[in-house]
Amino acid sequence: MKLGRMLTAAFLLAVLGIVVWWSNQQEKEKEGKPASDAAPRILEIPPASVKEVQIQRRGEGPTTVQLNDKGNWVLTQPKPFQADSAAVAGITNTTVKLDSQRLVDPNATDLASYGLAPAMLEVKITQNDGKATKLLIGENTPANDAVYVKLDGDPRLFTFNTTNKIALNKDFKDLRDRHLFNFAQDKVSKIEVTARNQNFELSKPSDADWQISKPKAMRADSIQVDELITKLKNASMDANFSDDDAKKAAAAFGGASPVAVAKVTDPGGVKTFEVRKAKEDFYAKSSTLEGIYKVGKDVADGVDKPANDYRNKKVFDFGFGELTHVDVIDGARSSIFDKTGDAWLSAGKKMDSTSLQAFTDKLRDLTASKFADTGFGTPAVTITVVSNQGKHREKVEIAPMASGGNFLARHDGDASFYELEANTVKELRQASGDVREAQPEKKKK
Repeated sequence: MKLGRMLTAAFLLAVLGIVVWWSNQQEKEKEGKPASDAAPRILEIPPASVKEVQIQRRGEGPTTVQLNDKGNWVLTQPKPFQADSAAVAGITNTTVKLDSQRLVDPNATDLASYGLAPAMLEVKITQNDGKATKLLIGENTPANDAVYVKLDGDPRLFTFNTTNKIALNKDFKDLRDRHLFNFAQDKVSKIEVTARNQNFELSKPSDADWQISKPKAMRADSIQVDELITKLKNASMDANFSDDDAKKAAAAFGGASPVAVAKVTDPGGVKTFEVRKAKEDFYAKSSTLEGIYKVGKDVADGVDKPANDYRNKKVFDFGFGELTHVDVIDGARSSIFDKTGDAWLSAGKKMDSTSLQAFTDKLRDLTASKFADTGFGTPAVTITVVSNQGKHREKVEIAPMASGGNFLARHDGDASFYELEANTVKELRQASGDVREAQPEKKKK
């Protein structure tokens, strides 16, 4: 009896194993396959294979974008214009895997009742191999939660999500590039600005930081200059700008008051951007784009700044770069600190890293409260620092002002001066005097 039961149990176990194996095989075969009741996919076109998209609304002319030989999207209809690559990508990303909600009719004949004869919207996609696919989009369903759609030449009628229609229903205004000023942002070498009754020049020598080169040599704040470049690059026309608005803008620009002019030099040459104001409206003209356009106040504010806004208020340039040498002369007291490995030495003695760090932090944070062109007297403090593995040397002299109790700092190579608060200089001198020798390490018992 026991042997019979064991044989029966073994048989049942073997059958169960076969069933489990068969079930697993079936699941593997289903992997990657749509469910049997899944809605059919309408089309699948890889974005990289698309070379032209044409969109036509019922009763209107077509809007066409093409990929040119430089790999850039351009509008060819209704008129030539640079296209917004992100807006075009919104279309090609929608058609990469366009699924239906349901199949309405496998052989639809009365297309007019669905808004498809003619279609309310046609989207024709041409691929690199010349194959063209036309998507016909009709009216919303009675429940208004989907849209009737079919492929030209395919008898099947589908519905798809209303968001797909929104993504594909674009015209010239939606697809054109609204940026007004085209230049190589990462290759700008010079910017000339006329604003606030001033004319000044920002320049960037090869492998160097930005500087103000005119009207005189002054250190520039690279962050502020980069922000100016970004604002010029992102300057865009008003979102609702139309052809009628273009005529009004051209008429208004001639009599408008100048706000600012920026001339940008990149490898392609000098390019000009001009902003003017008429009443409460701002208009811009660019040498890289034909026409005059209405812009927002933010565009005007981005270029309407005086030279001082681009000056570097930090007295030293080294920032968070590693210092390797600091030379301080404060009246009769002088100190020289050199870094060897991880240790700071002075006259062969190891210095306390905490107190030295506190002093170099004061140097790093030394910031002008304002600027001055005259009034520098006899230096009371002279500080020389070396950073960037010995490649960058800076010398700063600090002198008391004739009145007011504050100080002026002069950075080597800068034609103007930095006014420093009296308490700031006091704390700097105190931190310098507090640098001390390192204490001998206690021997472990």
